[in-house]
Amino acid sequence: MRVFMTKSLAVIVALGFLFSCLGVDHVQAMQKTSSKKININTASVEELQQLPRIGAQVAQRIVDFREKNGRFNRIEDLMKVRGIGENTFSKLKNLITVGQKSKTG
Repeated sequence: MRVFMTKSLAVIVALGFLFSCLGVDHVQAMQKTSSKKININTASVEELQQLPRIGAQVAQRIVDFREKNGRFNRIEDLMKVRGIGENTFSKLKNLITVGQKSKTG
């Protein structure tokens, strides 16, 4: 009986740990998504990391790409950055903007 209770307790502790970890991931994912769109032409590395699936390295690549090539004209241009394919872009497209286009002329 004692072995059964020990194993049961171990399973309960393991499940509790698992569910607490899942809860933390869910909260972090919710924090990464915001109702305000992030301007990929002006955002810092830290701001870009608030986007889902964008870590420090990809965020730095976005900033480097922007500095080398100039402003993104369309949000789809983000797929020109190494590490951002169609799948990642589909998760970002409703969360990003390139800002307002300047009126000339």
